[in-house]
Amino acid sequence: MSPLDGIVRVVADSDLDGLMAAAVLKASKPEIEVHFAHPALLRAGSIDHLIDRQTAICDLPFHEKCGLYLDHHLTNRPSPEEQQEFEDAGGICHWRDTPSAARAAFELMKDQLDLSHLEEVMPIVDALDSGGISLQDFMEDGPVIRLSRSLSLSDVSHMQVVLHQFASGMSMEEILDSHSERLSKLALEREEHARVVKDCTKIVDGLAICDLSESGLRSNGYLVTALAGPEALACCVIHGYYDGTIENPNRPALGASFYANSFREEENPYDLSMLATLLDETGGGHANACGCRVQAQDNKNIITESDKEYNLGEWLDLWAKRDSLMLR
Repeated sequence: MSPLDGIVRVVADSDLDGLMAAAVLKASKPEIEVHFAHPALLRAGSIDHLIDRQTAICDLPFHEKCGLYLDHHLTNRPSPEEQQEFEDAGGICHWRDTPSAARAAFELMKDQLDLSHLEEVMPIVDALDSGGISLQDFMEDGPVIRLSRSLSLSDVSHMQVVLHQFASGMSMEEILDSHSERLSKLALEREEHARVVKDCTKIVDGLAICDLSESGLRSNGYLVTALAGPEALACCVIHGYYDGTIENPNRPALGASFYANSFREEENPYDLSMLATLLDETGGGHANACGCRVQAQDNKNIITESDKEYNLGEWLDLWAKRDSLMLR
């Protein structure tokens, strides 16, 4: 019996990890349809119409109505009571403490079929998603790292192409060659992107704050912490638009992502997910990498600069008490 019996669709996160987890399942069952989403969309109920017992959810928050749940984020893990109820109703819960959701998917399906064509990329996916990539490898900005940056909900057709390539058994070399023009463009953009990130970053009490709001740019924590250096224990990246929405990938809602500085020799002792869930009950992720939306004060519908500054102040207040309140 396969874990995919009865599964006809997959809903997965829109980063490389989510895509690769979906690719493993699609390699196992090619007729499966795959939809990409953002965690906030799932938590808000915006994609409930896609979720039933025939749906597998990968690298996203738990949803009790799905048929197969596959993830590795600590804040997404269902409670023992939720898991028991879910499994009693016929669901399969495959939450695993793995470096990536793709690795959890790979371990789930590796005895069902030959997944050797994915073995080359799996360590890179693990490293990128768990903070295991070295500073040298990141700064070299190799083609797989650029491919990961090319994935976005603003270009779902590109994501579907990459998904089908990995699921169908194409080699890594063939996949990268097929996107050479796009990847070359991303390499050229990297220098300008780094300049903007550096100009928009300040370090406050060991937290590198990179405010990219209203710029249309996003950055992961790797670039921010690489540029900030070892003085930064972690970083907070603010991105999106004051009038943005989670439904519009081209004008996303104002949010923040928190990342540990994985390039430091010392391991991060703090649970950054406490920052992501401080004001936003739908925030979450890993202790080392997580995110949330900026919350309006007084239950207003419109986010303002004042709201951003209030959120940032609350995060910094908690961060200042990290040695007593945020230790893992």
